[in-house]
Amino acid sequence: MHMDRFERTKLIDRPDFSFSGTDIKQALFCRKQLSFDNCLPMKKFLLLSFILLGTFAYAQPDTVKVGTYVISVHDINFHEKEYTARFWLWFVYGNPDFDFSNQLDIPNAKEIDEPEIINDSIEGKAWAIMKMKATMKESWNVKDFPFDQQHLRVQIENTLFDNKSLIFVPDLKGSKYDVKEAVDGWEITNFKVSAGTNDYETGFGDNRPGRNIQNFSTFLIEMDIERDAWGLFMKIFLGMYIAFMIATISFTPHPSEMDPRFGLPVGGLFAAVGNKYIIDSLLPESSEFTLVDTLHAITFIAIFGTLLVSAIALRQFDNGKKELAERTNRRGARIIFGLYILFNLVFIGLALT
Repeated sequence: MHMDRFERTKLIDRPDFSFSGTDIKQALFCRKQLSFDNCLPMKKFLLLSFILLGTFAYAQPDTVKVGTYVISVHDINFHEKEYTARFWLWFVYGNPDFDFSNQLDIPNAKEIDEPEIINDSIEGKAWAIMKMKATMKESWNVKDFPFDQQHLRVQIENTLFDNKSLIFVPDLKGSKYDVKEAVDGWEITNFKVSAGTNDYETGFGDNRPGRNIQNFSTFLIEMDIERDAWGLFMKIFLGMYIAFMIATISFTPHPSEMDPRFGLPVGGLFAAVGNKYIIDSLLPESSEFTLVDTLHAITFIAIFGTLLVSAIALRQFDNGKKELAERTNRRGARIIFGLYILFNLVFIGLALT
């Protein structure tokens, strides 16, 4: 009769299977007398030994040595929260029941292409090599975009055997990445592979006691990437800065000239809003106030400040205070220019650090 680990443990705990030093001595005595049938202690001793050996053998999961070589990470899409990864995987194992060509899973992947598989043997063990391509889902951290740093994570599991039967052992020495082609436009600052455990808080339909949580061994590929983003920064924020400059030209006409002093800031405001919509189309939705949101908010407030200064100067001019109106215009321009540059430097510096 087949007994699982839990049933074997219950059997060992039964009183009629208890042992003492006297039982062992009696068993040895019976062996000397060559009479097995009349020696109950001898029977109990041998039976317990077989149960303990079977339990120990059952409790030891098979190990699988696994490694990777990352070929490339490309098609990074912030808006769709995904990227594509191409990489080699290899598995070295002794259990013939393992079949990674049919049992491999990447839980954090959107889509997995059919892999190229090479099956061989090495040092008396099975050796499976697989060329993988997967579209990965990723929750991008865009708080400091475009000066962002991202953490990529690929999680490998066996779909059939949990960690009671299979444990991954990472090939730390052999796991590497293509330095030249790995991530176009980005630099890998940290690369590591490790083994862990993924807990599923369900028995997958098995409602027996102790089966409500399933644990699977995982192989993790992790990378930290960053980029030199000044070129990208100028591309996406150039329109915003030009919109601000257009708005500030309104300080040059005389305070009494209403059309250019109010028309230019309004035009600059519409240009800044359009630039914001374009950048937002590239990024995922986020409830967090990002660097993009902060710099555009500063620009909106600064443009509103130009309109406010023009309105105050015009009011003073209409009241016959011409010198005060011109002085308000000059001071307002200096204050808005100075604060705009200061706040931009502060928030960009925080993003860089």
